[in-house]
Amino acid sequence: MRAGRLVLGTAACVLALAGCGSDDWDGGPVDPGGPGKAAAGAGAAPLPRSQPAAITIPRIGVSAPVTELGLQPDGRIETPPLSTPNLAGWWERGPTPGEGGPAVILGHVDANKRPAVFARLRELRPGDRVRVRRRDGRTATFAVERVERVAKSAFPGEKVYAEDLDYPALRLVTCGGSFDPGSGHYVDNIIAYTRMVQN
Repeated sequence: MRAGRLVLGTAACVLALAGCGSDDWDGGPVDPGGPGKAAAGAGAAPLPRSQPAAITIPRIGVSAPVTELGLQPDGRIETPPLSTPNLAGWWERGPTPGEGGPAVILGHVDANKRPAVFARLRELRPGDRVRVRRRDGRTATFAVERVERVAKSAFPGEKVYAEDLDYPALRLVTCGGSFDPGSGHYVDNIIAYTRMVQN
C-alpha cells in the first residue's frame, strides 16, 4: 500500500489529525466547535476516566499498544511514529475509552510501504468487537455499529470528535480510498463507529 496523509475538515470543525502513513499527516481545525445531537440508547454504564493501554480487534488481527496524542505547535494532532507501525494513538483531549462520549483512536494505514496497525480497518462489520485495555486494569469492549468511507474534504469532524452522546463510544480513524500520487495523499478517510457493550 502506498503511504499517505489523513486530512480532517468540516465547515464547523476541523480537528488536526496527523497521518495515515508516509512521513506525516495533514490536519484541519483544532477546536471541535461544539456538541452535536445527543444519541439515545441502552448499553454498558460509563467508566471513570483511565487512559488506554492497548487495543485488540480480533476480526482484523489488531493487537497493539496505544499511546497518547496531543497537539503539535501548529495545531495538528501528534502522530504515532512511523518507525512503530503497530502503534495506535488516543486523542488525549477527548474522553478515554469507556467514559461517556466519543473517544477517538487513530492509526496509520501503512508506514514505510508496509501495512500498519489500521491497514484492515475498512474490513470491520457491524457487531465486530473492539477491546481496549485501560491503565486501571479494566477492559472496555465496544461493538462496531458502522464503518464509513468519506472524502477528506467532507470529514465529519464534529460527529467524530465532539458529538454529544449519552453513552460511551469509540471512533477509529485511518486513511482510505485511492492514493493520489500528485498530492501525496489518500483521498478518503475510513471511520469505524462503535458503542461500548461491556466493561
